[in-house]
Formats: sequence, structure tokens, C-alpha cells
Amino acid sequence: MPDGLDTGRLENETEEMRAKREAVVAASPEPQFFKLRGELVSQGRTGETVADTGNMWVNLKIYAGGGENGLHNHTAQDHFHLVLSGSARFFGPRGESKDCGQYEGIMLPAGCFYRFYATSEEPLVLLRVGAWVKDRSEEQRLNVYGDPLPNGSKANGSVEVVTRPGEYWGAAE
Repeated sequence: MPDGLDTGRLENETEEMRAKREAVVAASPEPQFFKLRGELVSQGRTGETVADTGNMWVNLKIYAGGGENGLHNHTAQDHFHLVLSGSARFFGPRGESKDCGQYEGIMLPAGCFYRFYATSEEPLVLLRVGAWVKDRSEEQRLNVYGDPLPNGSKANGSVEVVTRPGEYWGAAE
């Protein structure tokens, strides 16, 4: 059981303070607990949202190979990719590139163009965290001509997903 300090309760709390504290805590949103676990793929890529507040979200993405090969940006969100397993090469719009291995990644402010592909024999497992920086209704995923580039499109390197049944990366079930 938490002690007074853990609950935020002051030692000299009055009845009025108690009622106010309880009302504030009751109005507080619930925490979201999650674990990272995803089925491995022998072809294609998967993406699963594991937590989402409406303003910020966490995705687990698994790639058998390839990547997001269409240079694109996200107009209304900051996000990052963190390599959890495997390796990837990330590219920027001006010829910049960086190889990232386990526990390395890239931070992408809204509007920053990028693309990447897996460079490892083993599946590439990425943690992707995003947050809205503008009105969500303004969000677009655009190519370098300013045209929409859907995530699941062939132009973005999407191919049919083939899972490796019973093979998982991450936390136990």
C-alpha cells in the first residue's frame, strides 16, 4: 500500500483538502500499460499501435526487408524511430544517410523528409513514437512533390505480408 507521500496526500490534510484531492485524482486519466511483442515476418512489414493517448502514440513495426522507400514526410507530427533489433539505413532529402543499429534511431520533426530500409539479414524491429504538433486534421503523408504517399502503397515499398507463424519478437505472451 502506498504511503502518504506516494499518493500526494499531505500530512496535515484537512477534510476539505481530502475532498479536493479525491476529486482531482478521480478526474485523472488512467495510465496505459503495454508490452512490446510482435509476430515476425518473412516478407513485408507490420505495424501495431501498442499505446495511444490521442496526442501521442507508440507503434511496434517489424520489417522482413525493405522499409519505407518513398521519401516522405508527416506534416503534423513529430516522431522518432528507434531500432530495437536488426539494422537500418535512414536517408534525408539532401543526400544525408546514417546506418543505425540496435538502440540507435532518428528524430524527425514535422515536415522533415526521410526514407529508410532494413540492412540486416534478421528482421528490422522498430519502435515508432509520434506526437501531434498541429491539428490532427491537417496531417498528411507527402512525397517530395507534395502529393499524398499512402503508407501501404507500392510507391512506399509495400508488399504482401507473410508472417512466420509462431515466431515472435519481444515480451512473452
